[in-house]
Amino acid sequence: MANTDIPQRWDHTMQRRLARGEAAALGELYDRFASLVRGLAHRVLGEETSADGITREVFAHVWQHPDSYDPRQGPLRTWLAALTRRLAVERLRATGTAALERGGPGSAEELEHKVRRAAVAARADYIVQAMPVPLRAALELAYFQRRDYRQTAADLGVTEDEARRRLRLGLQLLATAHDACVPGTPPGYGGAA
Repeated sequence: MANTDIPQRWDHTMQRRLARGEAAALGELYDRFASLVRGLAHRVLGEETSADGITREVFAHVWQHPDSYDPRQGPLRTWLAALTRRLAVERLRATGTAALERGGPGSAEELEHKVRRAAVAARADYIVQAMPVPLRAALELAYFQRRDYRQTAADLGVTEDEARRRLRLGLQLLATAHDACVPGTPPGYGGAA
């Protein structure tokens, strides 16, 4: 059996355990994904207290509605990320709208622009975090250390062609963050927030 089957089996087993109401399963799920959920919520909301609230909301939703996750649709990690982005974007939009109604600065268009930027940033963070290590390492060298593909190849000990391939694939994955995050559309397992 392929290695990709192992996480899929874990996802199926976790979903069944949650559906049976096993509190230990929720604890395991929290231990494994709380930092991902909190990080994505913080990326959208930019504020720790709100990110903590979204984290609680996500895991409460999982506990109360374990059947809302369908393992056949994709990995549990991706579903949790999509749920987190959706809830965080909804909170950002609601708090922004409330501020506008109270006469706060800005306009509805500026708020929607802010919401879209936050959703794209959260999706990009998730993509980078979830991408294979060789792609992430190449992107980190090129972006954070300002390496070109030749220097990246030397640093990684791969051919220049391989370094270009890794950079191209990583950038193609990142490009999907912009295309997939259109606030207000239904959340998909890998799609919009």
